[in-house]
Amino acid sequence: MEYMTDPVKHTPGHILCCDCGVPISPNPANICVACLRSKVDISQGIPKQVSISFCKQCQRYFQPPGTWVQCALESRDLLALCLKKIKAPLSKVRLVDASFVWTEPHSKRLKVKLTIQKEVMNGAILQQVFVVDYVVQPQMCGDCHRVEAKDFWKAVVQVRQKTLHKKTFYYLEQLILKYGMHQNTLRIKEIHDGLDFYYSSKQHAQKMVEFLQCTVPTRYKASQRLISQDIHSNTYNYKSTFSLEIVPICKDNVVCLSPKLAQSLGNMNQICVCIRVTSVIHLIDPNTLQVADIDGNTFWSHPFNSLCHPKQLEEFIVMECSIVQDIKRSAGAGMISKKHTLGEVWVQKTSEMNTDKQYFCRTHLGHLLNPGDLVLGFDLVNCNLNDEHVNKMKSDRVPDVVLIKKSYDRTRRQRRRNWKLKELARDRENTDTDDERQYQDFLEDLEEDEAIRKNVNIYRDSTIPVESDTDDEGAPRISLAEMLEDLHISQDATGGEVFHLQA
Repeated sequence: MEYMTDPVKHTPGHILCCDCGVPISPNPANICVACLRSKVDISQGIPKQVSISFCKQCQRYFQPPGTWVQCALESRDLLALCLKKIKAPLSKVRLVDASFVWTEPHSKRLKVKLTIQKEVMNGAILQQVFVVDYVVQPQMCGDCHRVEAKDFWKAVVQVRQKTLHKKTFYYLEQLILKYGMHQNTLRIKEIHDGLDFYYSSKQHAQKMVEFLQCTVPTRYKASQRLISQDIHSNTYNYKSTFSLEIVPICKDNVVCLSPKLAQSLGNMNQICVCIRVTSVIHLIDPNTLQVADIDGNTFWSHPFNSLCHPKQLEEFIVMECSIVQDIKRSAGAGMISKKHTLGEVWVQKTSEMNTDKQYFCRTHLGHLLNPGDLVLGFDLVNCNLNDEHVNKMKSDRVPDVVLIKKSYDRTRRQRRRNWKLKELARDRENTDTDDERQYQDFLEDLEEDEAIRKNVNIYRDSTIPVESDTDDEGAPRISLAEMLEDLHISQDATGGEVFHLQA
């Protein structure tokens, strides 16, 4: 008879720890984990407190040997940066896991929990978990240091315009603010006929030059000066200069075109009014309402100048005004403005009201003028015009008066203006008393010209009460729909950012 026997269950034997005598499973070291950890510290040599540099200006961390990187709190990039700080000691052990331990954002501390393994006595593998404390120390990076120094630059963009009015510069300033082209500048310096933009790299300066060429008609020249060189590494240190010249024409200037240019623009009259300067020069013929756009290349090929100084604007009163219904157009004539109305007016200077001397002219402001209105214009009869093109024209082709714009009460417009503009932070060399008047002229141009206004960020001024879009005398105003709320960014007690909308 055969007997079935149960298989023998083999269980691993236990041994006693050679130090404390606790029963343990056999291991190569024949010692318990507690005694092994008391004798061997596998984290020895790994620093438990490390310093890491942080630039408060640009919010970047320093990565040796000479790089500054942008990292968010508790991100993988920041964790990799922290581990690189202890890369050499970690190479002697096996890294199993690494993670952040939460700390207060403003505590200037970063804590990383590490799990490591290492082979110890007789091939036994010991695992240990510990925390490394990183102290965030403030240190200004090289780029921010150059920005704060304000005297170290690699490239400069010099913008100049040979005019007596700064309307184009005020418009250019608003475009720079709208598209954030001033963010990489080290310093902005204002001088009597332009602006200087200083940059820490040539690439930033070239980007600004390209932006200016797209926004206003310009031409430029580039030059560079050798500062130092290293003959061993064949490296050179240059300072670059970009000189830009804006066309010397501003809004509301009266110009005289050359006969060749006037013919190429559709046989328009030589005497024209500049109604706007954007990426091109917008001209209108006050006798026919014919319009033309002149880009920078065309201007420099056929240059022309302003006939009158802005201070030569005189105030006229409209005596009679009639709308011209049938406009005679010559062969090959160009486009006609649909926003203006041709009118024939008799005007008289307000300074000559005690006389009966009146002037007759055609104007593109026929849709705005009524008898008794005040209008600003240039008196070409009593003005000394020193221009080569005007001197060659027949006297009957030169108008007696060129009307520019309707006149309103400036004091009332300033008092009821419920909006404002932002300005570039710049160093002013000297302040001209005429700058405020020119700036007010620019603000009035924004109210009167919607085409310019759409390229400018206009902010509501809460200190001025909201009223109707037009005042008693019909002066144009900017509607609330075109205004932006002014956003202010501040810091609370914990260092976080708080956004405030100015109501």
